[in-house]
Amino acid sequence: MTRGHKKIMKTEFVIVTGMSGSGKSCAVNVLEDIGYFCIDNMPPQLIPRFAEICEENEDITKVAIVTDIRGGTMFLHLNESIDELKKRGLNVKVLFMSANHHVIKQRYKETRRRHPLFDIANGDIDKAIDAEREIIEPMKQSADFYIDSSLMSTSTLKENLLNIFLDSPSDSMMISCISFGFKYGVPNEADLVFDVRCLPNPFYIPELKTKTGLDKEVRDYVMQFESSQTLQAKLSDLIDFLIPQYLHEGKSQLVIAFGCTGGKHRSVTFAENMCEHICKNHLKARVLHRDINKTNK
Repeated sequence: MTRGHKKIMKTEFVIVTGMSGSGKSCAVNVLEDIGYFCIDNMPPQLIPRFAEICEENEDITKVAIVTDIRGGTMFLHLNESIDELKKRGLNVKVLFMSANHHVIKQRYKETRRRHPLFDIANGDIDKAIDAEREIIEPMKQSADFYIDSSLMSTSTLKENLLNIFLDSPSDSMMISCISFGFKYGVPNEADLVFDVRCLPNPFYIPELKTKTGLDKEVRDYVMQFESSQTLQAKLSDLIDFLIPQYLHEGKSQLVIAFGCTGGKHRSVTFAENMCEHICKNHLKARVLHRDINKTNK
């Protein structure tokens, strides 16, 4: 590069933050695998300075920075640093990761690692988790992407991240259609939740019980009923109305969740159908079946 030459393309910055124990390390590993230059535990005040270095280096086009409560009081300046990057016209997205209290506590128990606020909480892990959530929760409101990893396997979390960041979808909305089972809990990341337990259940049909909504026989069974067809038409109309509203408000991620009892038949059928409907409208959508492989108990 000649002296004084500047890159034409702006570097893409992803700020990864959220609760300790929510999977940020896994997120960084995934982002690194798809070409992001990754740095863990950077104090927020250093981010704008580091961005200047990246802007001068034509080899760095995508950067992911993890910053969280480990930075102590420095973390409280994160919003200021993000605002500074945006004022400079840089492409900045914030990924906020979380998990419920029980899951985070269990993960710390399994890894035997110390929570960053362990000493401040006088060794009480519950108080440490609660204190961190109180400090960090406001960041969730301004995040572009939100992932709750409470009920996610490592592979499912990786799939979520790849679908969000693989093709640089920073300028368009990523719409996720999720199927789930109410018996395993409602996805915390869902923006819209639709209960399809009102429809006939293939579980009680012997030849369909062990199949899923990914099988044609199950989808045909679910959709043969007038109630299913009417519900799908009404939900499609609702989503078609809502998407432009969300886009107008600058929303980068929309999560539509469909729930049935076990998350294998009706919810899978509706998630697949909605994803197909959205894609036909030339929008970016993907489908995720959270509980499809869980064993019935």
